[in-house]
Amino acid sequence: MASDRVAMILAAGRGERMQPLTNYTPKPLLPVAGKPLIAHSLERLIEAGCTRVVINCAHLGEQIPATLGDGSDYGLDIVYSHEDPALETAGGIIQALPLLDCEQFVVINGDVWCDTPLSNLFEHPLENNLAHLILVDNPSQHPLGDFMLDGSRITQRPHPDSQGFTYSGIGKYSRQMFTGYSAGFRPLRPLLDQAIADNTLSGEHYHGDWRDIGTPARLAQLNDELSR
Repeated sequence: MASDRVAMILAAGRGERMQPLTNYTPKPLLPVAGKPLIAHSLERLIEAGCTRVVINCAHLGEQIPATLGDGSDYGLDIVYSHEDPALETAGGIIQALPLLDCEQFVVINGDVWCDTPLSNLFEHPLENNLAHLILVDNPSQHPLGDFMLDGSRITQRPHPDSQGFTYSGIGKYSRQMFTGYSAGFRPLRPLLDQAIADNTLSGEHYHGDWRDIGTPARLAQLNDELSR
């Protein structure tokens, strides 16, 4: 085990809603307040005591290691999991399991910005759960959210019009959640739904600042606010 604080940043998406910006630059490398969007997540991981980060790459993926290197400039050990084509969230994690040489790890979507203290997430005990997710208030583009919270237990929304919380794209996962699945294209949601059915998915509601940087307008807004 290289470290008890290992993380994975999911950076393989095409960022189609970000076009034309992502025609030549992968979304995690788009500039936010003078640095790549992914650098903000790396800095928060460093603050949390993380020493090893796995980043998966697909669309224009050669640019990410060319920009970040081996992580020495950040004080991190960065390794890369290359996908061709992109394998979706769970598929990317499954392929990267040999690089995630620990039993539990934090996963962050490469297109989110959040000021949550990640040290709390690293320290959160999974106990009998397979994952612990950070949920946030629903943004305007996702008004109904993804899940409900019953204390610390994540549950499904009881009907299509019920309002829950949005999964932030930040969570702590057990390796066990992904073992036994074959490599290949695999979304994460079915695994989360199974964990809910098995009563092995916990979560918490984070009230701080979280952004899904999914469009040029949201990127420009975040840039403007951080610049001020």
